[in-house]
Amino acid sequence: MLESPIVEQYITQYPIDGDNVVGKPRFISAPLNDRGKVYINDSQYFDNVPQVAWEFYIGGYQPAQKWLKDRKGRPLEVDDIFHYQKIIVALSETARIMEEIDIVEGNG
Repeated sequence: MLESPIVEQYITQYPIDGDNVVGKPRFISAPLNDRGKVYINDSQYFDNVPQVAWEFYIGGYQPAQKWLKDRKGRPLEVDDIFHYQKIIVALSETARIMEEIDIVEGNG
């Protein structure tokens, strides 16, 4: 799914400059919203992240969380930041498509 042109249509932002070093990633939801901020350290975050993407499971893993945790203690390069934003789009689109399938099949 990361090959699809749709993943280039980022839905998140990475607004704060800093050292980009990944600490303990955490999701902080926005009040009355299904999106929030994924903090990589005390001050830097990806904004406008759908909660469904953060919590999405594939084969027992939560890719949006695991990808960051695998980089703990290391700085994210510019390409890493773009890659993570693509992951969020891919997970969001996957969840949306699965929901549509459930509706068509009468499970939603």
